Amino acid sequence: MLKKLVTAAKLQFLDPVSRRVKTEKLTYLSHSKLRSLNACLKELEARDVVGDFFDLGIALGGSSIILAKAKGTRRFSGYDVFGMIPPPGDADAADTHERYKVITGGRSKGIDGDVYYYGYDAQLYDRVVANFASFDLDVDGEDISLHKGLFEDTLKLSDDDRVALVHIDCDWHDPVQFCLQTVAPYLSKGGLIIVDDYNDYEGCRKATNEFLATNPSFRLRRSRPHAIIERA
Repeated sequence: MLKKLVTAAKLQFLDPVSRRVKTEKLTYLSHSKLRSLNACLKELEARDVVGDFFDLGIALGGSSIILAKAKGTRRFSGYDVFGMIPPPGDADAADTHERYKVITGGRSKGIDGDVYYYGYDAQLYDRVVANFASFDLDVDGEDISLHKGLFEDTLKLSDDDRVALVHIDCDWHDPVQFCLQTVAPYLSKGGLIIVDDYNDYEGCRKATNEFLATNPSFRLRRSRPHAIIERA
């Protein structure tokens, strides 16, 4: 009973879209991460930072839906394999590899301990599109687009692209490293990068710190509840 009361109290501090996303179990993001994400969106709007919104690692689409609902005249682009997450690499810690064994062994739980784990759904892309539709969001391939496949194959930006905010939620060292290096050149001045798993996976934190050490025009504004990087 106490746990339910605490959860209900936390929900009251979320905006309506985030509250519904959380209630319908469409995101792994904690209440504090959802509040932080929305604070970033409000800040970018207040400072009139130019560029589109990107979500790299989508799961069931919760954070993507929040970004797409808040985009206004911007474009939203989401990227995911929409299936089984690729394996961690040599730069990831032993506990990460153990976590991957749980996932590939069919023993992973879903959001908030749910028996349903999104990575086992062969029709995940269609499910995410349906989740968008339930929020009156049309995945039309222009204003809102979803790209299926490995980041290395799908995340292609051009000189015309400008990014205001990118949410990186892909767990392991190598994909986080690739996403940071690929998107950073297109981030507008004052734009933000949110690295969701900075405090959850050692490989993700390592990739982020390596990026910051070699890119002095980007600064870590804060590390909790997730890492927020700003382009100076």
